[in-house]
Amino acid sequence: MTKIVIVGGVAGGASAAARARRMSETAQIIMLERGEFVSFANCGLPYHIGGDIASRDALLLQTPESFKKRFNVDVRIFNEVLSVDAVTKKLQVKNVLTGQTYEESYDKLLLSPGASPIKPPIPGINNPHVFTLRNIADMDAIIAALVAHKPQHATVVGGGFIGLEMVEALHQRGVRTTLLELAPQVMAPVDPEMANLLHRELLNKGVDLRLNTGLTAVESLDSLPAEPEAVDAYDQPTPHHALLSLSLSSAQPLATDMVIMAVGVKPDVALANGAGIALGERGGIKVDSGMCTSDPDIYTVGDAVETPDFVTGNPTLVPLAGPANRQGRIAADNMLGLDKQYHRTQGTAICKLFDLAIASTGLNEKTLKRLQLPYQKVYVHTASHAGYYPGAHPVTLKLLFDPDNGKILGAQAAGMDGIDKRIDVLAVAQRAGMTVRDLQDLELTYAPPFGSARDVVNQAGMVATNVLDGDEHVCHSEDVAQPTADQLVLDVRNPPELVNVGAFPAAVNIPVDQLRQRMNELPKDKEILVACQVGLRGHVAYRMLQQNGFNVRNLSGGYKTFQMTMAKF
Repeated sequence: MTKIVIVGGVAGGASAAARARRMSETAQIIMLERGEFVSFANCGLPYHIGGDIASRDALLLQTPESFKKRFNVDVRIFNEVLSVDAVTKKLQVKNVLTGQTYEESYDKLLLSPGASPIKPPIPGINNPHVFTLRNIADMDAIIAALVAHKPQHATVVGGGFIGLEMVEALHQRGVRTTLLELAPQVMAPVDPEMANLLHRELLNKGVDLRLNTGLTAVESLDSLPAEPEAVDAYDQPTPHHALLSLSLSSAQPLATDMVIMAVGVKPDVALANGAGIALGERGGIKVDSGMCTSDPDIYTVGDAVETPDFVTGNPTLVPLAGPANRQGRIAADNMLGLDKQYHRTQGTAICKLFDLAIASTGLNEKTLKRLQLPYQKVYVHTASHAGYYPGAHPVTLKLLFDPDNGKILGAQAAGMDGIDKRIDVLAVAQRAGMTVRDLQDLELTYAPPFGSARDVVNQAGMVATNVLDGDEHVCHSEDVAQPTADQLVLDVRNPPELVNVGAFPAAVNIPVDQLRQRMNELPKDKEILVACQVGLRGHVAYRMLQQNGFNVRNLSGGYKTFQMTMAKF
């Protein structure tokens, strides 16, 4: 009989325990969890704070009793593993309620320690009004503070998934909010022009967004004499006695009532490190494709492990629930003698921010540039479903691909509707080894309320294939923003659009429907950078000009992409 001990629950550990029992009725399975909750929906925490998920109990997926009843797993909450002796295959465990310690042996050990919120070593960071959000206890503490202190203003530090979701949650509770982000953009997995859509959404909702701004110190205003010099998010004297004064890397101090630290997480590797298990180059636990560590009897899953990136194979840390669940299942099988493999991580993810959704899969352009990998990109702007059916919303899609073979390198999409299904389709296509050529032929569901006869994904494939085949040469916003002396920007939109929507700097305007009759106005000794609103009319003009002997490129995504790229926040 195999004795399996699992340290840590939630996505990875809990899924491993359930899978192990389904695969073996005879295995002895023990799960040790240092906290109160063994299986909870940590991705739902901000939504309970904001009121979208009304019941706290809805977040509790399994209890020790339900695990025992259904899976015959011995779940021990409030049991913290202090150390692992890989030689004797024994754990030192402490009951945190009684303080007593005991030994527990194992045949196979699964570590699912997760990751811990990063708390930078800045003065005052341990102030009781500074919170992180990683588990149920953290959520309860934030809600208790909201109820007890009724804050008028909160500050969220970090613009990743948790940070953005907490901004929305606080906004829904009527709390004015400042968002501090040290980088020049929020949502690091997407590129700056896509993040600019989020920046605009934040400002439209009244959020005080401060990019390129870090938190440097936290001080309690209760301990300060006289009237504090700190100001509120709108640079006006605070109308109430705020609880905290925040020192920032730029600008004057900020008065606020509570701080949510959401600057990221770091893998919890203390147990693995103490057991002599090898760590990877990114600081996570190193595992093979079967989720086994450098010790053949110790496996690791979840946020603490390094897995190979899908595109490059380079080690990466991806703290997402989906990969953790799959890894738990694979580790359980392998601990019971099977040979299952984890096939890399794409990092497919989505985030809701007020009325907007943004999603991505694969690599972004920033990473491709940093790794000096060859790539091409195209943008598509179209409706989420047939425009003549009510309720259609704009979808912006960015597709990154190999310029030689059309291999899908990554994709990003943003909009109010249908974002998840477009990125999901592209994630499947990437994993299946499809190229951008294959995207043209995908047969996707169509009815006017749901999509178009030529879906966004199909359109992206067609545009990318045109580029791949040389049927269109594209330029990008930076080219149009600063054309050289040997280039001319040609705007083929109609004149009212230039007034109502916006114009390119120093562009010549000839509407596409007049272009055949007015080609003589264009020089053949210059490269023509043709542009329209979203790229479609530009493609028509490109083909027209190219076949008449002009040297021409089309602005991918048109003026809409230009606006996204040039926006400053």
